[in-house]
Amino acid sequence: TLEYPTLDLCEFYFPEKGYYHVARLSDNNNFYDRKYKHQNLIFDVNIPTGKTLTYYLRVRSSEQMVLPLVIGTPKLIAESAVRNELLWGILIGILLVMIFYNLFVYFSTRDKSYLLYVVYITFIGLTQTTLSGYTYKYLFFNQPDLFNKGVIIFPGLAGVAGMLFIQSFLHTKERTPRINKFFPLIIALYCMAIVFRIIGYDHWSYRMIDISALSGTVLTYVAAITISMQGYRPARLFLIGWTVFFSGIVLFVLRNFGILPYNDYTNYTMQVGTAFEVTILSLALADRINIFKAEKEKSQAETVKALQENERIIREQNEILEAKVHERTVELIASNDELHKTLIDLKEAESQLVESEKMASLGQLTAGIAHEINNPINFVTSNVGPLKRDVEILLDMIDTMESVGLSDSPIQNKRDQIEDYKEDIDFDYLKIEINSLLKGIGDGASRTAEIIKGLRIFSRLDEDDLKYADINEGLDSTLVLVNNLINNNKIEVIKNWGDFPAIECYPGKLNQVFLNIISNAIYAINKNGNHNGQGIVKLSTEIEGTNLLVKIEDNGIGMDENTKKKIFEPFFTTKDVGEGTGLGMSITYNTVKRHNGNIYINSTPTVGTEFIIEIPIRQKS
Repeated sequence: TLEYPTLDLCEFYFPEKGYYHVARLSDNNNFYDRKYKHQNLIFDVNIPTGKTLTYYLRVRSSEQMVLPLVIGTPKLIAESAVRNELLWGILIGILLVMIFYNLFVYFSTRDKSYLLYVVYITFIGLTQTTLSGYTYKYLFFNQPDLFNKGVIIFPGLAGVAGMLFIQSFLHTKERTPRINKFFPLIIALYCMAIVFRIIGYDHWSYRMIDISALSGTVLTYVAAITISMQGYRPARLFLIGWTVFFSGIVLFVLRNFGILPYNDYTNYTMQVGTAFEVTILSLALADRINIFKAEKEKSQAETVKALQENERIIREQNEILEAKVHERTVELIASNDELHKTLIDLKEAESQLVESEKMASLGQLTAGIAHEINNPINFVTSNVGPLKRDVEILLDMIDTMESVGLSDSPIQNKRDQIEDYKEDIDFDYLKIEINSLLKGIGDGASRTAEIIKGLRIFSRLDEDDLKYADINEGLDSTLVLVNNLINNNKIEVIKNWGDFPAIECYPGKLNQVFLNIISNAIYAINKNGNHNGQGIVKLSTEIEGTNLLVKIEDNGIGMDENTKKKIFEPFFTTKDVGEGTGLGMSITYNTVKRHNGNIYINSTPTVGTEFIIEIPIRQKS
């Protein structure tokens, strides 16, 4: 029996009937083509008792060879095979137990170290069973090429998984950052060995595995010893397990090179070392759970202590805060009382300012209103004197006619006397003059009544209540009040009133809005010298959906963008000092908003301005 299953070719030459015959075995052939279904190379040796025969053995391998040759009876060979199978079964059982145990722990903790360890154990087991020929016997019996590739691929993957596991388990990135930088290099060497084996460079793949294993072993020892010296307990257990595993491999190699004898103790050193390694490393991983538990308990204790301290601090802070809150509450109550008083004062001041603005607007119109009323009154006063004179003449005429009528003169004489008297007083002209004087007095009285009516409509005393009002009538009353300003400045007023019923509003406040905008329009027209000698104010009303639109347009000086942005700000004015308070348009804006409406401005400098007032026909309750 030649206990080296990975030989590429083995030829056994034996004498028979004066000639040498040959029996060939190779791992490049299907396993079940062999006479003896065993992974080791077994040949029959038939030597008659008392004779000596010479046999020849020819072997070939792509790697350095070790030839552990055993000669014995079939019984001894069979017993050795059974014992070997039993030991390998125990090792595989241990590996499977460790795989499932650590896999279960991984699913419980989600610690990737356990998963990497499972992968490492799996490939270590596949490596051991491949080197011992068991994967050829049980897995790749019809695929010898995969078995040959696995001789390097499985150790390479075991090396990669081992390096990743060591990094994760020993925390080399945090504890030995300089040493950790070399682990990716070892992983790269293992990967190169796998690639060389896959593409057919068998000899180079063996050399790369040797270099990777040697470098990885040295690097692992350096990292494990360094971290153990830092007091990390799992690193010490790892170091013990790794030393046992490495010792088993060294003893196995020494046996293969003949330095140690080939016996039952040296024959299974690698398997025993593997079993001890996976067991001790599993214990090290389990010990990590105890470390994590202790750290968690310590952390929980520190957390409880911190929470208790925080509770004490919070309790003290609450007491301080309660005192400060009480103190601040007293201050706020006093401040609120003061603010309430200030607010009342501000509201009173606002009301006074609004009334002042309204009175200022009316004050500017007083002279015009007086002039407007004075003209029709002059008709009355100037006609009263002549009318009194004419009435006195008529009374004298009545007395004269009564005297003539009661006299004894003939009727013809009476008629002649009356006709002569009528000619003397020019009776026909007197009638015409009296009619003219009465008509003038009537016109003056009617005009005065119209002005008084407009003033009454404008200055509604019911402005704090929602009323149904005729907006067109309100605009007309406003125009009556500014009629003197319009006539004096030769401004043409174009009216286009829509036909719609009364709307719900605060009439007096809207009239003040119209007065403010129309007064500003007249002022802007006077400031603009580019309207070809004729100022124009256009007023129109119309219904659009559920809203009323009032448009007031002029060809005055217009406004730039900066003025348009500030036009509704309180106390902002473009008028000269003494000509405006700056509250008119602010009151206008607030009044429109009080009606749940909007006011829009379209204006171009030197061309003119258009105000569009949009208010609902019915106010929301």
